[in-house]
Amino acid sequence: MNTATAHETRKLIVIIGFMGSGKTTVAREVARLLNCRAVDLDELISQRENLSPGEIIEQSGEDEFRRIETETLSQVMNEEFGDSHARIVALGGGTWTLQRNRDLINEHMGTTIWLDAPFDLCWQRIQTGGEGRPLARDEAQARMLYAQRRSQYALAELQLQIGRNQSLAETCVEIVETLRTRNR
Repeated sequence: MNTATAHETRKLIVIIGFMGSGKTTVAREVARLLNCRAVDLDELISQRENLSPGEIIEQSGEDEFRRIETETLSQVMNEEFGDSHARIVALGGGTWTLQRNRDLINEHMGTTIWLDAPFDLCWQRIQTGGEGRPLARDEAQARMLYAQRRSQYALAELQLQIGRNQSLAETCVEIVETLRTRNR
């Protein structure tokens, strides 16, 4: 397969979607295909705070977590990664739902891609993921949050339907090809 480079796409690609939609995995693979850096916002927060997002929410509340999240996102938007400064950023499931975060991404001309996975697939991944998800303690709570966030996710520039049987490779190739086509 002929891989693209980060120079053939916009320098900032932001992957959004509900928890369990595959943002982190897709971001890493697309970054590999585009020969640029992947950043997972939740992982970066965990490294900087020495607590997982779930632990921060449990200990300090969601408002404090969202403050830390926006601060970290701002730092990521302003960092330089090598000569191309290109990066793929996987957001946390709720990051995009805040207007201030959407404004920050738009200010940096980020291309946003919504991984639109069906709830049942996300819920299956949440249950098998092992990490604590205080905002999705049970299926009813998660389903309600999923429904609430869809209208904000729909504000992304690109929407990619994620099927239960769709492979990681298929998803990532579709993203790279879409980005190439858009930037011609």
